Formats: sequence, C-alpha cells, structure tokens
Amino acid sequence: MRTTRRQILRGPLARGIAWALVCVLALGLLAGFERNARLADLTAESDRLHAVASQRVDQHDAHLTALSAIAVAGAEPRPDLFREVAGAIMRFYPRIIGISLVPLDGADGVIEIRVREADLRALIRAAADRSTGAPVLVRYPSDRPAYLIVKRSPNSQAARYGLALVIDAAALLDGDSDYWTRAEATRWLALPDGTTLIGAPGDVNAPQFTRPLSSGTQPLDLKTAIRMTLSDILPPGRVALVLAVIALGAMALRVIGRQRAKVRDAEARAELSGLETRLSHASRVNALGEMASGMAHELTQPLTAILAQAQAARHLAARGDIDRVSGILEEVVGQTRRASAILERLRTWTRLRERNAEPIDVRDCIGVAENLLAGQARELGVRLTLTMPSKPLTVEGDRVELEQVLFNLMRNALDAVAESAGAREVAVEASLDGAMAVIDVSDTGPGIRPDVRDRLFTPFVTTRENGTGLGLALSQRLVERAGGDLTLLEAREGARFRVSLPLARAAREAAE
Repeated sequence: MRTTRRQILRGPLARGIAWALVCVLALGLLAGFERNARLADLTAESDRLHAVASQRVDQHDAHLTALSAIAVAGAEPRPDLFREVAGAIMRFYPRIIGISLVPLDGADGVIEIRVREADLRALIRAAADRSTGAPVLVRYPSDRPAYLIVKRSPNSQAARYGLALVIDAAALLDGDSDYWTRAEATRWLALPDGTTLIGAPGDVNAPQFTRPLSSGTQPLDLKTAIRMTLSDILPPGRVALVLAVIALGAMALRVIGRQRAKVRDAEARAELSGLETRLSHASRVNALGEMASGMAHELTQPLTAILAQAQAARHLAARGDIDRVSGILEEVVGQTRRASAILERLRTWTRLRERNAEPIDVRDCIGVAENLLAGQARELGVRLTLTMPSKPLTVEGDRVELEQVLFNLMRNALDAVAESAGAREVAVEASLDGAMAVIDVSDTGPGIRPDVRDRLFTPFVTTRENGTGLGLALSQRLVERAGGDLTLLEAREGARFRVSLPLARAAREAAE
C-alpha cells in the first residue's frame, strides 16, 4: 500500500512540476519578446531623433558661414545689416537663442542679440583663440541646457571677430513624436568632451542607444534609454492569456494521453492473452535446442583431440614405443578433463555462478590451440604462422574458455582457406596495445559475405554448409564475460578477427 501511495503522489507532483516549468518557459519567452519589442521601438525612435538632430546641427554651419561673411564685409559700418540677418535666422530657427559678434582685439563694436543671462565676451574670445580652424563648442555658462558654437571671422590667423551661436539643446531634440514625453523614456545629450547638456549624469538607467550626431563640426553624443518594469515586460492581460492557453493545452494532452493509454493497454492484454501459451512452449523448446547444440559443438573439439591422441598412442604401442605412449596418454587425460569442464560449464550455463578467474598467459592458450590444429593445417597444406611477444601477455579469465575462443577462430580460418585456390595462410598475432592484450587471427580465404557480416555473431548464422552457427556467438559471449571484445576487422584479403582483453592488474602495472 505504501508503494502505491507514493506512485499516486508522484504522478500529480510530476505533472505539477512539468506544468510549472512550461509556464516559466512561456513567461520567459513572453518577457523576452516584450523587452525586445520595447528595445526595437526605442531604437527606431532614437534613429529618427538622431537623423533630425544631425540635420539641424548641419544648418548651424551654414548660418555661421553667412553671418561671418556679413561681419567681414561690413559689420562695423553696417551693424544693422548683421542684426537684421541674425534676427531672421533666430525667427526661423527658434533653437538659436542668441548670436554674438565680439571683436578679438577688445575694441568696442560688440553685437549681442538676445543674450541676457551671462556675459559671453571673454568666453567667446577664449574659444576663438583656441580654434585651429574648426568651430569650438562651449557649455553655456548657466543652468540652461544650451551650448555655444564659436567660429573665427574670418577663419584665419588674421581673424578680427569671434562669432558665436547660442543653441538651445532641448529645442534641438524637439520633434513631432510624443514618444519622448513618456516618463520611462530618457535622453542624454553631451558635448564631445563629455559635458552633459541634457539628462542627469548619475541617472540610474544605463544608455541602451548611443551614437554621436552625424556632423563634422558638432558631433554631440546622443544617448537614450527606456525604463522597463515587471508589468511592462509581463503585461497582465497577455500573461493571463498565455497561462490560459497552456492550461487548455495541458488538459487536452492529458485527455489524449489517457485515451491512448487505454487503447495500448487493451491491445497489450489481447496480444499477451493470445501469445502466452505459445511463447512459453517456444521458450522451453528453444532453451533445450540451444543447450543440445552447444554441448555438441563444444564437445567436438576435445573429443577430436582425444581420438587423434588415442590413434597416435595405438600406432606407437604397435611399434613398441612405450615411452612416448605415456606422454600421449597424459594429453588424453588432459583433454578428457577439459571435456568434463565443458560439460560442467554447459550444465551451469543458464545458472548464475561466481567466475573463478585466474591469471592466464595468452601465449600458452595460443600454443594449445596450435597443437590441436597442427594436424589439420598440415592436411590442408596451410601455413600457420604465430607471432607472439617475448614477454608474458597475462590476462585474467577462464583458461578453458579462452582456449575455446582461440581454437574456434583458428579452426574457422583453416576451414576458410581450405576453399581458397591460392595461397593458404593463417596468421595469429598477439601484441600489447596500452592496457589491452590484442590477438588477431587472419586468413587468406574468401572473406565474409556482405549479407552475413552484420549477423555474423548471431546464433545459428553460418557461412559453412555443415556449420552449426554457434562458434562465433559462443566465442563472443566468452570474450565479453572476460571483460573483452571480439570484433571483425576490415581486411584487404580474407577475414581478420580481433580479440581484445584487459591485462591482469600486475601485468598492467608493469606495462605502465
């Protein structure tokens, strides 16, 4: 009952967490969309304001040029002409709130139009002295957001006047858009040296748009920003709409999921009910067949060796060579014990058992397989070549199983080259590759057909007419049991199988 209750609680909790994650993701996407939309509006309005302000400051250069020409031509005898032109400019361009013409030698003849808040004479003379040809920008000496653009007249070392326009920076940024009247929108305008004209220097909003005006003489820095609150990036109406859509979608998916689960359960029950009896019978038959085939395949090798050794002992006994018979009988005993071990292993094949691994020198196992197959190699005219290192190649595993694997691979190679009309060669090479012992068995036979290659290690798949199809499948299982791998490698000629086994701990430490 406790497990069932946990499962019942786990289902709603998991669905609640999933729904919450979907909601958070959706609201995050909504917030990102709203923020990007507001930043896009800010960029568009800032681009428009930048273009208007850049066009306006370029007009100041034309005004300075016209007034400078009048001043040089006759400002002293005809000051009324200068005042008339200056007044017309200020009427058509209200952002120009003052015009001054100041003699640089300190003489009389100063012309000041609508300049009331401060004495600009010394400021204009100093700015004109600093000029190297380009107009000089100076902050207007009052709290008013304005600046002076000062030019020498004529614009040379022989300048006689300092000509200045007083520009209202706020009027410079005025436009027909009500976007900048919003409380959350902020604008800054500063002289090139960083002196602020509009906007508080310590404003908490970081500028989100920054660009100097497109003017060679008045590159004022224009900066804008917009303040976004939580309600701005997550409008309540849209949040409610998103959550409602998610809730409806979740309900629909839940209904669909339940319906599909019911259909699947009904289909599964019907299928299981019809196949239960046949599957049980087939499982018993299959297990019995695999056990019988495996026993026949495994026992063939030691019995073949026993037969060969017994025949050799009979010939030696007939010739009276009793001393050699004793050695052969010892080998017969060894193969008999090996057959007994195979029977014991096959008897416990389907039963869980603890492996009794031992250190094994791979070279010894290769030698056993060679002794068993040397006669067959001679009968077939096959050159069997062994390449092994001079030092032990020690792994941990079942000695009988490893001998069985190598015997299977080498016998398969002999069977393969028996069908070859060319050179009949089988090569076995043992080597050390890092912390792995590698054994390659290659032959010069016809190779593995492409249609069999992908199923080569599947039980009962064979390329020989009288083969059982169990040798490679059993070999792969035995190698994997030892922690290694049995693979088919690409070869220019014939087939090449590789057995990779991890070195025993002592051997691995010695190799390192």
